Amino acid sequence: MTAERVWTLPNILTLARIALAPVIALLPFIEGWSPKLIAFVVFLAAAISDIYDGRLARERKEITDLGKILDPLADKLLLFATLVPIYWITHYRMREYEIPWWGSLPLWVALLLVGREVLMTVLRQVAKRRGVVIAAAGAGKLKTIVQDIFIGATIAWFAWKDLTAAFGWHRGWLGELWDRFHGIVVAVTLATAVLLTMYSLGVYLYRYRRLFTGGPPHAAPGDGP
Repeated sequence: MTAERVWTLPNILTLARIALAPVIALLPFIEGWSPKLIAFVVFLAAAISDIYDGRLARERKEITDLGKILDPLADKLLLFATLVPIYWITHYRMREYEIPWWGSLPLWVALLLVGREVLMTVLRQVAKRRGVVIAAAGAGKLKTIVQDIFIGATIAWFAWKDLTAAFGWHRGWLGELWDRFHGIVVAVTLATAVLLTMYSLGVYLYRYRRLFTGGPPHAAPGDGP
């Protein structure tokens, strides 16, 4: 029996996301526009790698047990690392960053987004013990995409506000139009992410309810995180 390869390209990308999580969490707290711009670029790279590492693993036939453990861990760390500074800044520095009431991140929403991931981890572990695999697809994938757009747009908002303040730019009507558009993107993607989070979680709990009632488990086609 040959030993399983560990240092595959998909696993390296996943480990990179884990290493970048604390960097993304700390950068927005540093004063100035450049740390927040770097945080945005780093998050964008991490989000893109999240899309492609699983695809690479399947195409290169490099799906490993380590990758199955690290990938969901990286996703949760990245989510937590971004929500902490977003919550702090939108609540405690709201006036400084001109964040409207519909642009702040409510605590219950942050707990919902993180709690959903934790609950899905528990569900996957229970399903695994019953011989059921919950694969990625559907509303869960869409939720992740919309959630990433919200996070990226919010970090970009922080960088933009610091940038205009640092250089004393007078935004004028074009700047105000951009601010309004940018703020609407943040608000709409957050609301959509919340709806998709509740919907996808409800779907999985319903489809896999037999895991908790003692009946024979079964997997429905098109299930996902």
